[in-house]
Amino acid sequence: MQSMKKRLTDAEFQEAIKGLDVGSQTLEIARGVLIDGKPQKEFAASLGLSKGAISQAVNRVWAAHEEKSLPHGYVRVSAVLPEYRAFIVKKWAEDATKQRQFKK
Repeated sequence: MQSMKKRLTDAEFQEAIKGLDVGSQTLEIARGVLIDGKPQKEFAASLGLSKGAISQAVNRVWAAHEEKSLPHGYVRVSAVLPEYRAFIVKKWAEDATKQRQFKK
């Protein structure tokens, strides 16, 4: 799968943070990275925080965005399965993605 930079519009960001219990610094970091496209290392240097702390701040908002942007009737799951069952579930996920793209 191709790596993409995580980016949000201001409206997507505002929707993602509704009801999210995070501090103002987390929001500042996430906004700078996800909306303004600033590198995470820039925040690590200017705020004196670890790269992991910056990444965690961004990921909290990104995860909230992903949960709120699921299509109606879809649910995100995480499971530990035997390899053959995981293969089947991954195929189902691929099929669901193709079906959603086809409906657009």
